[in-house]
Amino acid sequence: MAKERDKIIVGLSGASGICYGVRLLEILSRLDIETHLIMSRSAKVTLGYEMDMKISDVQALADFSYAADDIGAKISSGSVKTMGMLIVPCSIRSMSEIATGVTSSLLTRAADVVLKERRRLVLMVRETPLHTGHLRTMTALSEMGAIIAPPVPAMYAKPSTIDEMIDHTLGRLLDLFDIDVAEVRRWKSE
Repeated sequence: MAKERDKIIVGLSGASGICYGVRLLEILSRLDIETHLIMSRSAKVTLGYEMDMKISDVQALADFSYAADDIGAKISSGSVKTMGMLIVPCSIRSMSEIATGVTSSLLTRAADVVLKERRRLVLMVRETPLHTGHLRTMTALSEMGAIIAPPVPAMYAKPSTIDEMIDHTLGRLLDLFDIDVAEVRRWKSE
């Protein structure tokens, strides 16, 4: 019997920084990992503002793509085994919905399912500055098992381009799933 491919869910919300999510899909597309994409309606709008790319081009990077209102999609069930989910970028609204369990879309429902199944949930929250309510929500999510990982560039990697900063950040997020990619320049103390 052939081994089933690992599956990972990628969510793109409407926060600024959609290039991170698109690049994540590009990186994952060259690996033997089945990708399941959810783009919120706001993510589709943000794509138009921030990138010269069509929605269909982003969807084509994933093995499966779902409409944000498709609450009956297979990834809305915990019986579908996945490695977990990354929301890259993650808006404050999406983060808040996940924290409360009051989900309004497949994006936040899938994240809620990942949490309840005790799988890895990584939220690349893209907002600054943060007020106390945001920080409390992040604390609540961390206590539930989510990982909050804002896009903070590692200057020790000595990036010379924005693309290198993006790749390094995404490589570090993939480290959280034990997925090692060449995009990460590891710290060397010498």
